[in-house]
Amino acid sequence: MGRRNGFSKRWVLTGAICVLLLGSEPLGWAIIPAKAAEDVVTVTTSEQMQFKLAEGLEARQTNMTFKYKGTTRELEQQLTKAFKSALDADPYTKYIVDRYSYSWRGTTGSAKITLKIEYRETAEQTAYVKQRVKDILNKVVQPGMDTHQKIKAIHDYVVLNLKYDTDLQKYTAYEGLRTGETVCQGYALLTYELLKNAGIDNWLVEGTAGDQLHAWNLVKIDNSWYHLDTTWDDPVPDVPNQVKYAYYLRTDEQMGKDHTWDAGSYPKAAVPYQQTLQALIHQGGAKQEVYLDLKRQLGYDLYDANAVVVDAKDLAARVSKELNTNSKMAIVRYASPEEQLLDDLARLYDLGLRNIRYLVQPLEGTKDFRVEIYWE
Repeated sequence: MGRRNGFSKRWVLTGAICVLLLGSEPLGWAIIPAKAAEDVVTVTTSEQMQFKLAEGLEARQTNMTFKYKGTTRELEQQLTKAFKSALDADPYTKYIVDRYSYSWRGTTGSAKITLKIEYRETAEQTAYVKQRVKDILNKVVQPGMDTHQKIKAIHDYVVLNLKYDTDLQKYTAYEGLRTGETVCQGYALLTYELLKNAGIDNWLVEGTAGDQLHAWNLVKIDNSWYHLDTTWDDPVPDVPNQVKYAYYLRTDEQMGKDHTWDAGSYPKAAVPYQQTLQALIHQGGAKQEVYLDLKRQLGYDLYDANAVVVDAKDLAARVSKELNTNSKMAIVRYASPEEQLLDDLARLYDLGLRNIRYLVQPLEGTKDFRVEIYWE
């Protein structure tokens, strides 16, 4: 962090390098000669096999054994498909299965199947996550909140309470909750569980960002889907009490500027959230003020016709409005050269501010700058 003329300017890396352990791969097959049958559960269809596997995965069983009665000619492919379907049915479990192996012994008409599974979370650790998720939602979700408010409350909690693990050692929601640190997979898993338990439909997305494997969420509001990346909205290095919204409820087009994923495997996100929120404001009603405040917090008011700041006088006027609300920060749309910005910021000391800090970046869709100003 460098200083110039009494200011400190942070260039925040929102795209953390993320080593992502996506899914899991089988370690291999072993076909073992038949021996006397033991007293184990018998399945006869792929659906029953999938149910049995899902049941064991949910219980975090490290060893599973069951008998299959039927032709074993394509048993390997059948078991692989059933295991994949069981994982896909529970996205949270899918991303904490580390590795697995399976073997079978039997004849052409039946087989005893044994699986060994290693998890990144134990049953007790997952239970801890589920309890903490309930506690967090009781804290951040207030009565009367709608989906828009719940998503922002959850997003902000995750960003404020997790820190990116730059040592790339912690991958789970459990580790994030217990230590306060995790990589993108842990961020996305915790976000997934919070959204799901708040009654909000969402997906975990596998992709890349910053030339590294990455994970984030897709979330559904009414009939539209939006990308939500809590990892990239958390500054690195961590900045306490600071939340970014650059990757908050984004379309495929917006997200695709620096994220890649198999778009055909996920719902399409096509409607800009700014447009959605503006439509709600225009409808009026009891929540109009709520949506207006949400628009301001997300920085969408920078696109209003009267939002442009061009000199020190305009800047002081905008900051004074925030001072009247006891705020310690302001976000402005600055339409003059960046070189002039330092001089205009210096005039803010006349308002009695101390330790002024700022972050500047291009304002999407314009030739202007988005400037965040913080003070004491």
